[in-house]
Amino acid sequence: MQREEKQLDTALEAIILRVSDLKSAIAAMIYKLEHEYETLNWPNFLDNFALISGHLTSLSKILGHDKAPNMRNLTILPLLLSPEKDEDLLRTTEGRISTFAHDLVPDYLRTKPEPLAEQKMMTLEVKASNLTYDASQKQVAQYNKVVSHVWDIANKAREEWEGEAGARAAQVQTSSSADTHTLVAAVGMGKSLKSDAGQMVQAGVSPGPQGIMVGRSGNQSQTAGQGSMGNTQLGQMGKAPSAIKTNIKAASQIHPYGR
Repeated sequence: MQREEKQLDTALEAIILRVSDLKSAIAAMIYKLEHEYETLNWPNFLDNFALISGHLTSLSKILGHDKAPNMRNLTILPLLLSPEKDEDLLRTTEGRISTFAHDLVPDYLRTKPEPLAEQKMMTLEVKASNLTYDASQKQVAQYNKVVSHVWDIANKAREEWEGEAGARAAQVQTSSSADTHTLVAAVGMGKSLKSDAGQMVQAGVSPGPQGIMVGRSGNQSQTAGQGSMGNTQLGQMGKAPSAIKTNIKAASQIHPYGR
């Protein structure tokens, strides 16, 4: 009995070691697929796949060794079921499993697929066994044709996208974002706009009647002259009422009994 337990412990240590190596190889491959997909080429992908295949072969050899115990004859039973969080279990499973409760044990300790998945797998295996060699080769050829067609479409779309991106980068810029921001700020918030007449004159703009700006263009003298005449007329119209009152008052003093 002790000899069998010792062989079981030795086999479990070897199996755990191989499974850890296999897990590390799969994690490295997934990392490259997620983060190095732009620089990853087919030979490197095949090397990673060969490494995973080698770990699987080593694991199969350990399980099929004569001195290795038959794992099918062993049953795994939980020693403790609790809905509370288990720190040792969390550390052992690298943060994947925090509790070992009654409703989770069937999923964690399952040694066979689910009934529906197992039934579907058996159906596919029967269908594959009844398929002839010529029919299988024909299906493989059709599948390769579809994959090649999809690959060509993807490459064509990528070439078009890269061509459009290069054309957009080669176009001459016809606008200035700084000037656009300055114009929007001036129109929306009045930024950098000043109402001082002296500063506007220095900028080439002179105030006209009723707030109209008169610029220094070709008809500067005419527009400015019109502005001066307008100012004079407005001034006279503004003083007219006081002049009328003065004349009426003077007439009443000269002819007090005119009526």
